[in-house]
Amino acid sequence: MSQEKHFIWPHKDLLDVSQLSLEEVSHLLDTAEQFHEINQRPVKKVPTLKGKSVVLFFAEPSTRTKTSFDVAGKRLSADTFSLSSSSSSLTKGESLKDTALTLEAMNPDVIVLRHKANGASQFIAERLDCAVVNAGDGCHAHPTQAILDNFTLRRAWNNEYAGRTLLILGDVRHSRVARSNINLLTRQGVKVRLCAPRTLLPHTVHNWPVEIYHDLTKAVEGVDAVMCLRLQLERQQAGLLPELSEYARMFCLTGNHMEMAKEGAKILHPGPMNRGLEIASDLADCNESRVLNQVSAGVATRMAILYLHATRKDKGA
Repeated sequence: MSQEKHFIWPHKDLLDVSQLSLEEVSHLLDTAEQFHEINQRPVKKVPTLKGKSVVLFFAEPSTRTKTSFDVAGKRLSADTFSLSSSSSSLTKGESLKDTALTLEAMNPDVIVLRHKANGASQFIAERLDCAVVNAGDGCHAHPTQAILDNFTLRRAWNNEYAGRTLLILGDVRHSRVARSNINLLTRQGVKVRLCAPRTLLPHTVHNWPVEIYHDLTKAVEGVDAVMCLRLQLERQQAGLLPELSEYARMFCLTGNHMEMAKEGAKILHPGPMNRGLEIASDLADCNESRVLNQVSAGVATRMAILYLHATRKDKGA
């Protein structure tokens, strides 16, 4: 990783994209491009983080994020150890702080944390010496998802963000993915639109640098990409939605909608997808879908994130 001779990564932790300058984001994505190339080789493992250890502490269920961090660590030759809330002492009444301190006493280089509480990653990062990477905290932030989405769009848009328009569609109210993407993309010059039922928008949305729509037909006109969100039924209170069939009728992205977008407009979804509810099944699999590209990007960008944070101390920072 020759770039590191000229760029010293300044952050102990990755808690939110708001802490990153655009220069740092660009450097992270450039680093991910190198790892993406490695992931295309017949032999995908490199000794970059040999001897380093990464703890995957997921107190909420996860498939894509947890697996991609595990794959990322292993491809860098790090030792990865997985822990869930059901298999930790949290089920016995131990506090998050004490669990984190116990893990740090084992001297890991990075702890990757997913937790249902807003600010959980910052809480432990302030108390631990090892690097902490936020893999999603409540409805607050999901920086690594925003970074992999950014990587996906950078490739689709030839690294030209300014003047592009992105529609984020669906359950914005409960989406940490939407919040992190809005923060990063608007700073890069992307015009962001939101489309959702009024009940699925946060109360503070009118203070955000976005355009708000409730009619999907109008919201999709002329956009360069659409990012569908998962309908997070597990986070919602009764009364926020009509019948699911009514939601699908009004807010499920279909081919008819995409005919009003710009030619070649890309389709993204952080997963898992509820086909026929959030996105039509044929769109999820069409040529302009970047859903599987997002999965590949997740491995490459998380390799870059682990590399930059696990080796920071080695560079005298």
